[in-house]
Amino acid sequence: MVVADTASQTKTLLVVLLCMFVRRIAIALASRPSLFIAGTASLAGVISILTAALLYEMRSDAMLRAQEFSENITLILERDIARNIETYDLSLQAVVDAVHNPHVMALSPEIRQLVLFDRSSAARDLGSLLVANAQGNVFADSRAVPPRSVFVGDRDYFAAQKTAKDVGLFVSKPFVPRVGGEGLTVGLSRRLNDVDGKFSGIVVGTLRVSYYTHLFEGVNVGTAGTIALSGLDGTLYASWSSDSRIVPTEPSPVFAENAKILTVVATSKRDGVERLLTSRRIEGYPLAVTVGLPTQDIYRNWRYRAMVIGSIVATLNVLLLAASVFFAEQLRKRFEMERQLETLANTDGLTGLATRRAFDAAFDSEWRRANRTQQPLGVLMIDVDEFKQYNDHYGHAAGDVALRMISRCILDNVRRPGDIAGRYGGEEFCVVLPSTDQAGTLRMAEKIRGAIEAKGEPHAFSRHGRVTVSIGAYVHSGDALGMETTQDCLSRADEYLYAAKSAGRNCVISSRPNQMAPNAKSDILLAVN
Repeated sequence: MVVADTASQTKTLLVVLLCMFVRRIAIALASRPSLFIAGTASLAGVISILTAALLYEMRSDAMLRAQEFSENITLILERDIARNIETYDLSLQAVVDAVHNPHVMALSPEIRQLVLFDRSSAARDLGSLLVANAQGNVFADSRAVPPRSVFVGDRDYFAAQKTAKDVGLFVSKPFVPRVGGEGLTVGLSRRLNDVDGKFSGIVVGTLRVSYYTHLFEGVNVGTAGTIALSGLDGTLYASWSSDSRIVPTEPSPVFAENAKILTVVATSKRDGVERLLTSRRIEGYPLAVTVGLPTQDIYRNWRYRAMVIGSIVATLNVLLLAASVFFAEQLRKRFEMERQLETLANTDGLTGLATRRAFDAAFDSEWRRANRTQQPLGVLMIDVDEFKQYNDHYGHAAGDVALRMISRCILDNVRRPGDIAGRYGGEEFCVVLPSTDQAGTLRMAEKIRGAIEAKGEPHAFSRHGRVTVSIGAYVHSGDALGMETTQDCLSRADEYLYAAKSAGRNCVISSRPNQMAPNAKSDILLAVN
């Protein structure tokens, strides 16, 4: 009985204390409205953040669903196109086998025509099957007996088979046939060899580009969606848009090595429409199919739901306290500004590389790690050759384009997690390569130099006729404790950079790992022109 009374008294005491606490809060809020505003604003902020997170998740889900859809579409198209080419290739191989059979070639032209060419060669969207000799003159034609007078010796599908024995099936660039009025077509060719294995001609089949457009027309890709078939070298084979006013000219995808699919969101320069572009390699052929889904279609349902949810939340916040909405908006703007400032402080806005401050901090960290682990550390100092003359002649806008091109070449090669690439000056870049010895540092420097030179960007005031860079390469030996600083490494790389410029530019100059005092002369010259 005593225990029960004690428990009852404890509950009563807790209730009294809770009531007193609530009363004190009410008095404080009544006497200081700012506390109430702060409280309601905090509540509104929490609601807004939760709502924003929900909307962002819904938006991400919409994009993920669109990616899955576009990947499935490209897979279906890839298999259809590959199957069609493979089927046509079987016909080509059958013709090759028949031409190599002397009994078939001894038949009369009419009978030989039936043996060489099956009925599949007359299918819709298939052009002609032609057999040409080593000089490029057609001597068998699936469309005519005797064959039409056609010369194919100047076609790329002929030249490719003539110059190499192991080409296999060659897919040509689109062209207009000289006879037949078939419209824009693509040639598929295979090589013919004589008994000695020497080139004796080709078998070529033409496939109308209209086949691909007919195939693409049956795919629903939204109000302004696009589908394109292109070569891995940038050649556009066929394109189609659900909006007849749009001529799709999306750039050919650049696949990473062994990559089969590439997804990117980009805005078309022609119509200004932002699209989700999904490109898939066609297995076994130098082709890729690209599907472009307008983001306005992807986010249409999301925008409607976001508007409804946002309206409800906004109304709730207004009912709580109108001023809290403003307060929450100010906090949001401040957070966004701080995030942007942090990004701007660490990333160069023009090139996308690390700023000098961010680079120096990362370099210092890797330098310390190299000393702890006694691993070599490669440093590349890169400078654009004759950049002032380039800017003066082509303009600053072109100079910015050139700098972006160079930064892309650097990023394409500097891919390891610990590698650091930064913009060190106006046209000067710096790369740090952890755990990289002399040979590795030189290989990376040459890859970067060669990639930039291979772009072939014209430069009228360069002795090389194109935009090039000079590179100074230095390797810090991790066991040289206390002998060097990061500034010493940069100074040595900069010294070799100027030596590269003195050596004629567009070259790499380096030295062996420093195993001596910083001022010792142990340099070697590696020039690549």
